[in-house]
Amino acid sequence: MLRVQCFGKSDPGRKRSRNEDAFLLKPESGLFAVADGMGGEEGGELASRIFVETARELFPGPPFPSEEECHRSVQKAFALANERILEEARKRQYRKMGCTAELMAFHPTGFVLGHVGDSRAYLLRKGELRQLTRDHSLVQEQVDEGLITMEEARWHSLRNVILRAVGIEETLAVDLLRSKGQAGDFFLLCSDGLTSMVEEGEIRKILHRPLSLEEKTDLLIREANSAGGADNITVVLCEITAT
Repeated sequence: MLRVQCFGKSDPGRKRSRNEDAFLLKPESGLFAVADGMGGEEGGELASRIFVETARELFPGPPFPSEEECHRSVQKAFALANERILEEARKRQYRKMGCTAELMAFHPTGFVLGHVGDSRAYLLRKGELRQLTRDHSLVQEQVDEGLITMEEARWHSLRNVILRAVGIEETLAVDLLRSKGQAGDFFLLCSDGLTSMVEEGEIRKILHRPLSLEEKTDLLIREANSAGGADNITVVLCEITAT
């Protein structure tokens, strides 16, 4: 059985008056999520909130579910949130409203991760930081095709163009990853308000420092704000402390 500690925090950043991000910590169910709303007015904020509340509803816990239960529930959370956001947008007559999302569910020996959009999930294991997700964005496609570099993508004028989000289309494709966990693993779920401001090398250094999860979270958000804080910043950290 995995033992998981966690901490999460969201900050509006320095440029936005509204925080459209949302996050979920439910350690008793092994459930963690980050959602970044899009749509303007109240739409983005509402979409991200619908996503995390839908996920909370589908993982009643404790105890941790089995791997297959995790997989089914993560898939269902994305599908049901997609339906609910579309329905809410129709009811409120919003032209477009949605969110990017990361949903990580732990089971007794590992985790299932669901991903849509350009929020990200990372794993720090034995000092090596690895991005577990691939951005569903226009600039990522250009990087994959060799048209631009990763550094150029960070500052590209079209870096905010998202190709996939929850609540935009009737049919939603979700990236799903299953993997085992081991003691000492650190997981970072975050909105792009962090990764657009702070380079991965700096993120790795902060995660590797001998600080509490709360201190690391605060430091990551502080670094993003120091770099300009151009967007809402949400950070969720999870650590497997024992197996």
